[in-house]
Amino acid sequence: MHFIYLALAIVAEVVATTSLKACAGFTRFWPSCVVIVGYCLAFFFLSRVMERLPVGVIYAIWSGAGIALITVAAWFFYGQRLDLPALLGISLILAGVVVLNVFSQSLAH
Repeated sequence: MHFIYLALAIVAEVVATTSLKACAGFTRFWPSCVVIVGYCLAFFFLSRVMERLPVGVIYAIWSGAGIALITVAAWFFYGQRLDLPALLGISLILAGVVVLNVFSQSLAH
């Protein structure tokens, strides 16, 4: 169940962070609500995951996956373009998340 909570935390954080641009400095009501609710849900689910798994590893997965997904969302919703070094850097972040999940014994509890 903790990996479901982690996935929910990541999705909520991605939605909230992507909505930050749309809330225009918290001057637009509905996008601001999405940001606030999204971050509240993200930290709630993240706290549930951290009851069972190591903080450092979970935070690395949460932030790494979040960075990659937010970049995709920014490309899709805001037309953000990425050059080769940016794509390489994001690929390295994703590779790190995969290594943590597949090869690390730190998640064994």
